[in-house]
Amino acid sequence: IDSVQITVAETVGVEGRGEFYDQTGALRDIVQNHALQLMTMFAMEPPVEFMASDLRDEKLKVLRAVKPMTVADVADNAVRGQYVSGWVEGHKVHAYRDEPEVDPESETETFVALKLSIDSWRWAGVPFYLRTGKAMPTRVTEIAVQFRRAPLALFARAGAPQFDPNILAVRIQPDEGILLRFGAKVPGQGLQIRSVNMDFRYGSSFAVDSPDAYETLLLDAMIGDPSLFTRGDEVERAWEILDPVLRAWPEGRGGPLHFYGAGTWGPPAADELLERDQRAWRRL
Repeated sequence: IDSVQITVAETVGVEGRGEFYDQTGALRDIVQNHALQLMTMFAMEPPVEFMASDLRDEKLKVLRAVKPMTVADVADNAVRGQYVSGWVEGHKVHAYRDEPEVDPESETETFVALKLSIDSWRWAGVPFYLRTGKAMPTRVTEIAVQFRRAPLALFARAGAPQFDPNILAVRIQPDEGILLRFGAKVPGQGLQIRSVNMDFRYGSSFAVDSPDAYETLLLDAMIGDPSLFTRGDEVERAWEILDPVLRAWPEGRGGPLHFYGAGTWGPPAADELLERDQRAWRRL
């Protein structure tokens, strides 16, 4: 595996929650819980038994293995952004600072891109890139695994260029499913390789709608199954990971607040975060 990307994108803005959101921001609202939980569920080792305690223990091991970040590291590993006016799904969206109950000079982030490293036997050397934002072009939550590029252009003598690396994408919402993107030979006498998709979707395969996320949580709460709920030590460790970022940004030591148009995939600085590693975000 070359790298892992976790995206939690929302098309909506603050939806009338300006007062709450202006005191919270995307890092606290989404990254600390949703994005980090997706990362732990993906990166954890199989539990000894499928019991809540064993599951939580493995998730905690992942969080404890995340390489600590100092305030000085924040500028090189985190990007914050805030949306300005634009268009999302054909609708005009006002700038965040023009939202009701939002400070007209607010520095609150509505977009975060973050690079994390997990210092474990399995994941050492594999960067995890997390991003979340409001007023994005598409509502999607996805974990994408990019495999390493082939070490040589196997078909170069036949005139075929080096093809793109394979990708395994797990879609959390909407259209839950799994996509495998790989290179296939284009039909014909020549030797051309093109990236194609194998796409499994729960809805089309089983012809039933998946239960709403809160339906599952409410049922688990009623029957006393805490598997999908975070434990106290998980929450504390998640805050410890992000604490340097939370301290750096208000102090002006974590890089500037970047702006991006509503309906785009965030500020150019988020692309530059990956370009420094010769990588790029998946276009969804």
